[in-house]
Amino acid sequence: MVISRVFGLVAGVLFFLASPSSVLGQISLLDEVGAQIERVDVVLTNPSPDPAVNARVTDLVRRNLRLFPSDRFSRNTAEIGLAQARRVGPIDETTLSVAPGSGGALVLTVEVKLRAASTNASERGALITGNATDLPVLFDRGGTLLTTKLEALPMIYSNANAWYGRPQEFLAGNPLVAGEPAGRHTTGWAEGFLHAGVYGMTPLSDATFAYGGLSGILSASSGRELFTDETRKHFGAEDAYVGLVGGQTSEQGQRLVWNVSMGRKRFAIGDGFLIANTASNGSTRGALQSNPRWAADMLVLGQVRYNKSLVEAFYIDPDELPVVDSKTKIAGLNVETSPVPGLDVGATYLKVLDSTFGYFATKPPPGTSMGRDGLSVFDARARWQPGHSGIHVAAEAALQRNDRFAMRATGVSAELGYKFSEATWRPEVSYRIAKFSGDDGSTERFERWDPLLSGGNGEQWVQGINHFKIFQNSNLVAHRLQFRLRPSPRFELVPQIWVFQADSTTNLGGNPALSFLGGKRLGHEANITGKWFISKSVFVQGHLAATFPGSGVRNAPGVSGNLHPWLSAMVFVRVAF
Repeated sequence: MVISRVFGLVAGVLFFLASPSSVLGQISLLDEVGAQIERVDVVLTNPSPDPAVNARVTDLVRRNLRLFPSDRFSRNTAEIGLAQARRVGPIDETTLSVAPGSGGALVLTVEVKLRAASTNASERGALITGNATDLPVLFDRGGTLLTTKLEALPMIYSNANAWYGRPQEFLAGNPLVAGEPAGRHTTGWAEGFLHAGVYGMTPLSDATFAYGGLSGILSASSGRELFTDETRKHFGAEDAYVGLVGGQTSEQGQRLVWNVSMGRKRFAIGDGFLIANTASNGSTRGALQSNPRWAADMLVLGQVRYNKSLVEAFYIDPDELPVVDSKTKIAGLNVETSPVPGLDVGATYLKVLDSTFGYFATKPPPGTSMGRDGLSVFDARARWQPGHSGIHVAAEAALQRNDRFAMRATGVSAELGYKFSEATWRPEVSYRIAKFSGDDGSTERFERWDPLLSGGNGEQWVQGINHFKIFQNSNLVAHRLQFRLRPSPRFELVPQIWVFQADSTTNLGGNPALSFLGGKRLGHEANITGKWFISKSVFVQGHLAATFPGSGVRNAPGVSGNLHPWLSAMVFVRVAF
């Protein structure tokens, strides 16, 4: 039966691919924001016959780029650094390319075209030359750079037995429901988005640049998706920010960079354990699964980086869906450093300044209403990876308290992995356990973990392709066995096996049908994701997933009738123009 459902899902995906109702849309080609850098390559496309000149230019580019292995990638920082290198060095053009590396890290390649000694700095851009082949560069003169962004993504998604075939129970009272959502048997939909914008920077001095970005997203969905069968389309602003960045690199290679910015912009800490999803998708915005929106309604950010140490202060007003807007506002401080090669450590403190998001308990603390407002979070994390082959170890732990009532919630994770770089397919295997506390109904203290803006993607803190939709990162113990295989340089497979348990059988604040569980066994999931990096501009990804409910879900008092395995299949194509 399961095998026949899988064939049905694949057939459904193929049908939708051939259907004229497919919807176009977009998302960034690679999840570049905050990803770790594995390697930086500088390539001279027309090297000088003098090796000393080549060495000086290569060093100039690296010093101005200010991004090195194990740093977190920022395209703004990179482009500003390259613009500065073009201003002060014998460089005609620079081109930055980003490619996938090991374990989700990025490989940066900077192609450099030298300028002839007898010529002045070249100017380029469609607004200067009138030549469309200069796109996406509109204007590049004297360190001032203006570029366009245009990306598109169509996605086809299919489910069999979504919500374990019982949407009437798992979606009861959900404000996102409209019409007839996916449920029993096989259903599918098409969605996507188009993202277009303009980004620029200009020098204010030899060491200071002003920068900004403005973009919008058109998204749409058609078919029977997880919450609705209504066709929707939506246009809204995505990026809308301004900033100043400056710094210097000494002759000894000591790097100091500072940055301040404000506006609509994406923000993440670490790998998304606390903060990743600073915007919401779905509902009237469509594009539930392609997840195009990441920019917060308002991000105020101040950063200082010295070599491999970072201190940043932030204020976030996330872009929530209007129908479930909790008015959450968060401020905090984040510190990261790399004290020795291969070891990255970080610590975060954040405070919820305002929120209407409520908490629920069978025995609430006396004297006050419970909610997110007043929440404080203390977080520490570390990752040790001495090389891009061999062992890696990671751990993170956080404590949540609230000023207004007795609360003590915890989130912890530990991961151990090994990569066999010299073996066929360069396999990497890892095991991770993560525990997010649930509430102990026998005490007057509240212990349920608040996931805040946790998430990212399925290799970060979206735990289970299907299961995450039933049970998010609260009152959860998740075991993950993950493999990463590279059959060819441009193709990657990521199989995962998940086992899910509850920390407590009291689950108020989760899915209403599972407010009280029939045990701690929530279920298990097996999935596989394939990624095909066709070119710098085209990327294809797909998945197959099967999720099986455990006795704690099947025997929950709020669930009646038979539950069926939840199967899903998806494929999308990302194109960056």
